[in-house]
Amino acid sequence: MIALVTAILLTATPGPTLNAVETARAEAIMQEIRCVVCAGQSIADSDAALAQDMRHFIRVRVARGDDAASIRAELAQSYRDEVLLRPPFDWRTLPLWLAPLIFLLAGGGMLIMASRSRREP
Repeated sequence: MIALVTAILLTATPGPTLNAVETARAEAIMQEIRCVVCAGQSIADSDAALAQDMRHFIRVRVARGDDAASIRAELAQSYRDEVLLRPPFDWRTLPLWLAPLIFLLAGGGMLIMASRSRREP
């Protein structure tokens, strides 16, 4: 709810003017945030309305002088850790970190089983 109100308020106000250093900081943060509408895409690459709101939020926070960690933390608080392209490693995000390994092992096991069944006459 808070994120929705914040997004509405941010879109109603004009964006801040950033210098080159602030723009680079904002762009770097945007590359680390996952678009919750577009699967697997950063908000820097997304055209979704929510991604535009999130980019505006980041620009406002960078202009205010907030550091990247606090901006990421606030977005993670609003949208959970899954919004981070590099989520923290803890018990809540363990499935995010283990899923690629599990799929890789399962695929490898399937390939081994398929190759063994072909060799037998």
